Parts: sequence; structure tokens; C-alpha cells
Amino acid sequence: MAHFAEIDDTNTVIRVLVIPDEQEHRGQEYLADELGLGGTWLQTSYNSRDGVYIDPATNEPAADQTKLFRYTYAGIGFIYDPETDEFRPPLEETTP
Repeated sequence: MAHFAEIDDTNTVIRVLVIPDEQEHRGQEYLADELGLGGTWLQTSYNSRDGVYIDPATNEPAADQTKLFRYTYAGIGFIYDPETDEFRPPLEETTP
């Protein structure tokens, strides 16, 4: 299964959906047009976590980190940075 995050006009993730592997190559078109959801969709990797690629067979950091994709798996409220092509968790607000 392939995972895609929808971002709004501020690059904030508003939802993440799973699509069949056979639609992965055209995820934006599949979600926005074929399913009629509209929006901007970007692929995210379930195996990328906080800058580390996790081997799905062992659930441990992989020796080969070349599969790391967009820094981390996107979640609702995460921010997409188009300059670095990465998803980042939202900044935590601090109380004075």
C-alpha cells in the first residue's frame, strides 16, 4: 500500500490516505481526479521516521539509508517544506 498526504495552501497536512500499490505512480491524479477528492497530494513513507529509514522486515533502522523519503511519515498537522522536500512535525507551542 502507498501512503499520500493532502496538504493545504499553507503546506499543512490535513489528512493521510492509503491507496493501492498499483496506483502509487499516479497518486495525485488518482486521489484528486479519479476519486474526486481534489487537493494537493504528496507521497509519504510509512518507513521513514524522524530522519531514519526503518527496515519493514525488522522494524529496526536499516543499514541502507538511501530509501529515506521526505524525512518522516506525515501526520495530520505536520508541515511540508517544499525547499527540502520533507515533512516535519508541527512546532510545539510553549507557554510563557
